[in-house]
Amino acid sequence: MNILATVAYMAILTWLSLIVASVLSARGWTPTGRKLAFGNRENMPERSALAGRAERAARNTLDNFVLFAALALAAHAAGATGSKVEQGVEIFFWARVVYIPVYYAGIPYVRTIVWAISIVGLVMIASALI
Repeated sequence: MNILATVAYMAILTWLSLIVASVLSARGWTPTGRKLAFGNRENMPERSALAGRAERAARNTLDNFVLFAALALAAHAAGATGSKVEQGVEIFFWARVVYIPVYYAGIPYVRTIVWAISIVGLVMIASALI
């Protein structure tokens, strides 16, 4: 998997997770929700359980994307593009792809395991740089 392409894919995945969380929080499929979504988001309705999970998943995805982007771009800049880095990039990316729907579904232990797998990918990238 190409490191720079995967950074771009992660940016898209992160953006989509933020959009879904926003739409769910505002209930953007309703007329009132669309008004809230296109406005300043004042007086938002109470979040549903799914909207809350989507918001937390999006926040976690954004937080982890920052770490991933820093490590992946540093690895690319340093020319550290060996199999360890490539495997770390793939592990991180696919774990994050799985993480979001698992979090939406509210599966607590599996969510934590999938998150930990993504961290293994980050550690693999970082260890190639150190």
